[in-house]
Amino acid sequence: LKVNAGHESGTDVGPVVSRTAKARILGLIESGVKQGATLALDGRDVKVKGYEEGNFVGPTVFTNVKTDMDIYTHEIFGPVLVVLTAATLDEAIAIVNANPFGNGVGLFTQSGAAARKFQSEIDIGQVGINIPIPVPVPYFSFTGSRGSKLGDLGPYGKQVVQFYTQTKTVTARWFDDATVSDGVNTTISLR
Repeated sequence: LKVNAGHESGTDVGPVVSRTAKARILGLIESGVKQGATLALDGRDVKVKGYEEGNFVGPTVFTNVKTDMDIYTHEIFGPVLVVLTAATLDEAIAIVNANPFGNGVGLFTQSGAAARKFQSEIDIGQVGINIPIPVPVPYFSFTGSRGSKLGDLGPYGKQVVQFYTQTKTVTARWFDDATVSDGVNTTISLR
């Protein structure tokens, strides 16, 4: 994957949002190493020509991750993939559901029955089957759950329009000589 400024042609991974975010991500990577996860791909020392002081973190992959490690118990929000393995599908479902966050998860399988069981029994907003990270396109809603949920809706698609639209129901009945009362007048206005 090519790490570069987001506006440069051919870029796969751009900078993280701030120096603070970069420091937090690098700290979590260091924590993963210290806590015994296997660093299969290290993106800590990436340098981008022309942007040497940029907020870049390269793709990073951890294997042999345990559920008590910081890289598992914190949402990283950077180009870091943590890989856990489970002996059974039920164990995998239990691991996913025990995590306090519910942003996204991926399952790799050749079994349609296993995929259906997994997607119906886990409490996660975005599920990828045979894809690593289920990143939505604009017409999908972002549907994290539990600790990963953003407000009561998500920032994409129809749900974001509903989220930013204030509805108001006004029920009125007037009894004066200037108007004729024809029953209850109900109005729903959108702003």
